[in-house]
Amino acid sequence: MNSNITTLLFDLDGTLINTIELIIDSFTKTLDHYCPGQFKREDIIPFIGPTLVDTFSSIDPERIDEMIAFYREHNWKNHDLLVTQYDGVFETIQTLKQSGYKLAVVTTKKRDVVEKGLRLSKLDQFFEVVVTLDDVEKAKPNPEPLVKALNQLGSVPEEAIMVGDSYHDILGGKNTGTRTAGVAWSIRGREFLESYHPDYMLERMADLLNIIEIEKHTEVRK
Repeated sequence: MNSNITTLLFDLDGTLINTIELIIDSFTKTLDHYCPGQFKREDIIPFIGPTLVDTFSSIDPERIDEMIAFYREHNWKNHDLLVTQYDGVFETIQTLKQSGYKLAVVTTKKRDVVEKGLRLSKLDQFFEVVVTLDDVEKAKPNPEPLVKALNQLGSVPEEAIMVGDSYHDILGGKNTGTRTAGVAWSIRGREFLESYHPDYMLERMADLLNIIEIEKHTEVRK
């Protein structure tokens, strides 16, 4: 195994599993209920990534808890109907696990729905550490959740890559000192994510295997 990269940290939504339509539908139903006629799909896309508290506090600070509860109820009920798989993710994560890499999920979602998504996608078997919104005081891009995951894995930032579809993931990795990988299938678009200068951009999840192999040979030559 590469003596340099030992650890991969992954965002969940929009990275490991395709929850985009579920998230947009949950926001749409919530905002249509509380703010009818004010938000279209293109207005909702920027809400993907930040925490629900951050999003709803910017919309209606007086009804944050109420809106979050509405969102989460709809999200939970429709989860298995709307969540789909990204091609090649299962196989790549399985290969990384079998190759001895340390793997963690670092997400801004609450644990119950995170575990639901991991079970649905059968990815739960591969992750020894899962850091959720319930486990931290500050979410990404604050380094706290990434540091927590690294500590639980017995890793350090210099040997890790943070992989995600949001600028929160890229900035979270940079703030922690890990390398960073954006995914080109991000709902915000490849160019938007590249503007935050991730170290790598994945066209597909299997690209991670090539990146690690290249880094391994680079390390050997040093």
